[in-house]
Amino acid sequence: MADLTQLTAWRDALMAARYQGIRTVEYDGKRVTYATDAEMAAALGDLNRQITSTTARIAVVRIQSSKGL
Repeated sequence: MADLTQLTAWRDALMAARYQGIRTVEYDGKRVTYATDAEMAAALGDLNRQITSTTARIAVVRIQSSKGL
């Protein structure tokens, strides 16, 4: 699996190509051509899921309160 910086770079390149209407994107010397915008959206969704899964999650939240007495 790729690291966070590489996933973010891939996502940014794919988003830029999508917004420009370009269907062919190059990653690390590899060329990918998407047939439809739906395929690009699916690829972006997958990249976003991978990015969120690599970020650290808070496992425990402890709340302490007082009545001020």
